[in-house]
Amino acid sequence: MYAILADIHGNMYAFQNVLEDMKKFDIEGFILLGDLIDYGMQSNAVIDYLQDELKPDVLCNLWGNHEQAIIFENFTKFSSKRGVECAQYTASMLSDRTKEYLNTQLVKEGISEFKLDGKKCLAVHGSLEDFYWKAITPDNIYGDYSSYDIVFSGHSHFSHIFTKFYEAADPEMRNKRAVMFINPGSVGQPRNHNPKAQYALLDTKTMSVNLRAVSYDVNKAMALYNGSVNRFYMDRLKNGI
Repeated sequence: MYAILADIHGNMYAFQNVLEDMKKFDIEGFILLGDLIDYGMQSNAVIDYLQDELKPDVLCNLWGNHEQAIIFENFTKFSSKRGVECAQYTASMLSDRTKEYLNTQLVKEGISEFKLDGKKCLAVHGSLEDFYWKAITPDNIYGDYSSYDIVFSGHSHFSHIFTKFYEAADPEMRNKRAVMFINPGSVGQPRNHNPKAQYALLDTKTMSVNLRAVSYDVNKAMALYNGSVNRFYMDRLKNGI
């Protein structure tokens, strides 16, 4: 069984409870889909844990748009002034150890192909149309994924599981090829009106997916905000918006 995580966003309290929840399962490896940092006040703590505890078991570890923007110091694609200011604050608070990890241990392209128990997989923070800034949704997948068995993506902060059937020259399979799309939702900044920390588990033997939502002390995470960033990022934790 594989754990799929996206958009932790510097929320160590949420991440800790997700890790605790994972102890109920036999986890073979981790797939990390980007945006480990920013918005939350614990970006360095998240990276420290990844370096010290998960490193041997991480199968895929992508840059998200926040890693890209902060490392390159290019904030032009953020949709709001508060987003720019929050990213700049996060950049100022990152430790040298965190920056070294982001620069050397993550896939900077924001996209990666790999095999998982014989399945051809694509992991992308956004989508094939824009690896960082445009999210796959059930209504628009932004690209042709017909050569893959499983597509993992993040960025939207909305969880989803769906299958798209592509035309294929395969009479045995009724000339269809099934591609499973998985977005685990956001660990640290959910936006699907559920404030719980969210992630997914994939069992490749049964091709089943378990979308998990884990309670954590939201008030404790909110208390870390000290006025250095717009309170919008604190307040949204209450309702998962």
